[in-house]
This record gives sequence, structure tokens and C-alpha cells, in this order.
Amino acid sequence: MSGLRTISIMGSTGSIGTSALSVIAHANALADDPVFAIDTLAAGGNADLLIEQARAFAPKRVVIADEAKLQTVRDGLSALDIEVAAGKSEITAAATRPVDRVLAAIVGIDGLSSTLAAIEAGNSVALANKESMVCAGPLLNRMAEAAGIAIVPTDSEHNAMFQVMDRREDLSRIILTASGGPFRTTSRADLETVTPQRALAHPRWNMGQKISIDSATLFNKGLELIEACYLFDVPESQIEVVIHPQSILHSAIAYRDGSVLAQMGTTDMRTPIAHALTWPDRRQPTPVEPLDLIALGKLDFESLDSERFPAVQLARQAVMAGNGAPTVLNCANEGAVAAFLAGQCRFLDISWVVETALERFLNGPMACQDCDNFESILAIEAEAKRLTGALLEEVECQKQERRA
Repeated sequence: MSGLRTISIMGSTGSIGTSALSVIAHANALADDPVFAIDTLAAGGNADLLIEQARAFAPKRVVIADEAKLQTVRDGLSALDIEVAAGKSEITAAATRPVDRVLAAIVGIDGLSSTLAAIEAGNSVALANKESMVCAGPLLNRMAEAAGIAIVPTDSEHNAMFQVMDRREDLSRIILTASGGPFRTTSRADLETVTPQRALAHPRWNMGQKISIDSATLFNKGLELIEACYLFDVPESQIEVVIHPQSILHSAIAYRDGSVLAQMGTTDMRTPIAHALTWPDRRQPTPVEPLDLIALGKLDFESLDSERFPAVQLARQAVMAGNGAPTVLNCANEGAVAAFLAGQCRFLDISWVVETALERFLNGPMACQDCDNFESILAIEAEAKRLTGALLEEVECQKQERRA
């Protein structure tokens, strides 16, 4: 990598965005001349942190999705020559500004619009928003190929696959690792009483609320399986999910000749983020502690218990069904996780809601609808939200019956 690299960060105040800014600050501090320049910082509603980031990194433009906080951000940046805008449409527009790489880190399906816009504008994308690929993988790939740009995976697992993907035609299988989350050894009976506080306490990673719950249910691994199918054009049958509690080996590729290439590193998202921001180079040092294999001592691997954690099997069903099924799985999970965090459903209700929403969708009139454009994906998302809402009402009725 030579010269100044311009970056836009969609989702700068989330865990991925703040980690990316840490990488950028570290690289710029060590260099005689700046390595990175920020074009746009975009955030949801955390005005205070967005203002702090803008003061530190001097982007050309900041955008906050929450229009009610526009004036707050303007006032906070009034002494600086930074353009300020608000609204989801402005975030989408910001993704089209010409830069070397757009980091797509807005959580959930809300990040899809800006990711599509970035690719359509010809911007290379560092994809940290797995939901975009889950809901619109074939469309994103088609658009990226037409634009002649790269989608660089930024999730630790997919970035690992990307790094060790030597000859795709010689691939035997992808080994997708999972930490097992906070309930790896918890019985199904004990999962009945899990609280949001317990589910948020991940033993290895420091993440946002949504992905922490997804890690506890293993729906993150289900979504990652679908993402890998689309990113690397492999069937789900060629992806093996393996529990690896230490989270050191982030994923591996097994080849036909028996070789297995794996990527290893500490549990710090700044490593894959640095790779994704600088690819195809890896010259920039990061503030991440180096991996000490002697101190680590050993690596453990276990099989996945699909009875306690059905998420991965549901994801396999969704990607095999194709069309809108992965979108339904994703949206139903988002709705159920939000309900669980709000105390409106139990931990095990999450997988029940997703499974039932998927079943009802596949038996409904929209099951065969293609997802070949943004509008069709939005229509399927609306149907998924309707199904999820109805199921959460059923959960509430069951709760009332238990209390009676």
C-alpha cells in the first residue's frame, strides 16, 4: 500500500467502527506522513461519541441517522470545517462518495442500503455487516463484479478464510470455528432461565449487544455460514462448524490434497479490520498484542450440539431454500433478539421464533420470490417482520397463560 488511503466508516460509533479508528490512529501515529484519511464518519444515534471522533480524526463529513440530533452534532462541530448531515438517506448518499474503501459496519439489515450504494458507486467495501451478505449475497456479488471492485470480508472468521483461500477450485471444505459462547457447557434445562445480562457476558470477545446475543444462541454462526456460502460460492454441505473455545484459530480451509490452511490470532477485531482496510497489503502495524503460542499451550476443538443450539441447522435450511429464506431468518432473529433484550421473551424463544417464522414463510406465497433487487428484499423483510411480530405476540400470550 502506498500513499494516503481514504476511508469512510458506516457505523463509526459501534464496536467495529471504534476498533477501526483505533487501527487508523495507531498507523498514523507511527508514520512520518498520515497513512489514512477519513472522508466520512456515519453513526446511528450516539451524537456525543460521533462529535468526539470527528474532533479527533477531522473527517470531511459526518452523518447521524437520528435527525433529532442533527443540531447537537452541528453545535459540537461548529468550530471545525466539517460538513454535517442527518438521516438514513444521507448515510446511503455518504457511502457513494469516492474513497479507497468503505467500512460497512452498520449493524443489521439497516446497513444494506449503504453497502449496496457503496458498491454501485464503485467503492471497494470492507464488509463487517454480515446481514448485508446474508440478505443480499447474490445481488451484492453481481453488483461488485459489474463494478469491478472487491468485497473484503472483515468478520474475523471470513477474513481468516479470505486470507488462506489459496485455490478455490481445490477446496475440500471450509472449517468455520465458533467459541461456543457463554453457554457452551450449559444444559438445555438451564438455558430456560438465561437472562440478558448472562447472555451478554461473552467469555472471549468484547462486542455489541446484538452480536453478543447472537454468539450466545450461535445464530452468529448460522449467519456466518450463510455469508460464507455467498462470499466464497460454496454449498453449505462444504462448511463444517467446529466449536473452538479459545477463539484463536479463526477459520481454516481444507484442500483436496489433505492440507489445512488456518489463520490464527488473538481475540481482537483490530487484526482483521487492519487487514481489510489495507488489503492487498498488510504492512501496517496494529496495537494488538502478538499471539504467544507458548503461553497459550493448547487449542481445543469440539463438535456442535445442534439440539441445544439449533441456529446453524436453521441457517443450513435457509440457505438451501434460497430466495428470501435467509432474509427471513435474519429478520426474525433480529426481532427476537430485540424482544429478549427488552425482557419480552425467553432465551430459548429466540430459536423458536426464527424456526417458526422460517417455516411459515416457506409455506407461504412469497417463498419463491426472487431477491434480485433492493425492493424485493425490502418486501421480504416486511413480511418477515410481520411474521416475527405475530410470533412474539404468541410468546406474550403464552407468558400470560403461565402466569395465570
